[in-house]
Amino acid sequence: MNLNRPKNEIKEMFDSISGQYDLINNLLTFGLHNKWKSEIVKIAKQKNPRKILDIATGTADIAIMLSNIKNCEIIGLDISSKMIEIGKRKINSLNLCKKISLDIGDAENIKYADDTFDIVTVGYGVRNFENLNKGLNEIYRVLKKNGTLIILETSLPKNIFINFIYSIYVIIYVQLIGKLFSKNFKAYSYLKSSAKTFPFGEKFKKILLDSSFVDVQFKEKFFGASTIYIAHK
Repeated sequence: MNLNRPKNEIKEMFDSISGQYDLINNLLTFGLHNKWKSEIVKIAKQKNPRKILDIATGTADIAIMLSNIKNCEIIGLDISSKMIEIGKRKINSLNLCKKISLDIGDAENIKYADDTFDIVTVGYGVRNFENLNKGLNEIYRVLKKNGTLIILETSLPKNIFINFIYSIYVIIYVQLIGKLFSKNFKAYSYLKSSAKTFPFGEKFKKILLDSSFVDVQFKEKFFGASTIYIAHK
């Protein structure tokens, strides 16, 4: 399944918005993305992991939150070198270098060995995979047996009225924020359109099951504007 732009365009896009990424994320979600990311950490902590891979780590928000898990090594992976640079500065400022390492890498060609990680997390990243099936297969490969995949991704509200309100929010507020704060407005136009076309809910659950994951569950957040998926190897 190929849903998105070529990965070189994705890399250039995120490089171009890296400086404003954290600010705009807070504005677009009214800060709620931090609450949803903290739920990823809560789920992960219950598994007592020793090694976690955070794919599409961006500026390392989730990796930093995961560092609260005791005796656990976190590796953050992202295709954008500019995002990684910002993430490394945040990690250095928090003295978390011994706990977290960041690396530039492609989610569809993960350089780590089979059965390496107890948990893989992806925050708002799977919809940017050039080839979704290939990316999910790679995640499955590097997970240990009984390992857990936790994904936070955009989705669309099912309720007709709420979906209408959400559509207005996307058309007016998202475009306004993108124009005011981003040097690359086209990037946020892409992110908006990709959120609309990405298969979510039961459709994405089926994709995960077709990729050999089992016991797939999902939890809708903010009336369905985002969804957390939990799957197992």
